[in-house]
Amino acid sequence: MGEYPLLAEFLLISRLTRIFRCTIASAVHGANKVNPNQSTLPVIPSLSVTHLLLVLLASLAISFPVLAGSDTVDQPLPQVRMETSEGVIEIMLRPDVAPKTVENFLSYVDSGFYEGTIFHRVIPGFMIQGGGFDRNLGRKDTRTPIPNEASPTLRNLRGTLAMARTSQPHSATSQFFINVVDNPYLNASDNPRKWGYAVFGKVTEGMGVVDAIARKQTGYSSGMADVPNDPIIIRSITVIDSGDASGK
Repeated sequence: MGEYPLLAEFLLISRLTRIFRCTIASAVHGANKVNPNQSTLPVIPSLSVTHLLLVLLASLAISFPVLAGSDTVDQPLPQVRMETSEGVIEIMLRPDVAPKTVENFLSYVDSGFYEGTIFHRVIPGFMIQGGGFDRNLGRKDTRTPIPNEASPTLRNLRGTLAMARTSQPHSATSQFFINVVDNPYLNASDNPRKWGYAVFGKVTEGMGVVDAIARKQTGYSSGMADVPNDPIIIRSITVIDSGDASGK
């Protein structure tokens, strides 16, 4: 399947090369016609040739990035449907950037772990967090923490899904959050001391539901702040398009 785009690129290059050669020949012929007494090596108008060279090089430069970009666009990505007491949120996952994080999340999804959990931390103008407590604020047992895959490629922008963790960079388990606004200070950076928070997906439908959850009244409960007064329940999370969960 990948050979077809390469063939198209080859044909494009060949076509441009033929046009380039024909134009040079025409330019030479035209130069000789205008100056019949000049040397047998006519001076081709430099502007025309330079312009054509730039066109050829620009065409190649544009063509190959499009090929690379199309591979990313065409890659099927897994999608999940989150049914909450406030409505439905659909999310596209990014195993191509955060494969271990997506694998971990889907393992919790497949086991039914998230059914009956809540959004236990809700802060307007920041994010909504869930996936670790039941409606009575009982903490659920989780699997082994995963490596932090935070990447500058995926930033904590509005609508992105990221892993919650403690102050330890590699402590994420089941809890996640959805950014309600752009939160650049949560991003990974080249500074080894700033790991960032791993983004591994983005809301494709249901940001209105996310915003509605973010506006809920909150308070203190069981020693935790920002807990919604009325529980926001995650009824289920199901895979609606398995895509390529491996990211390969």
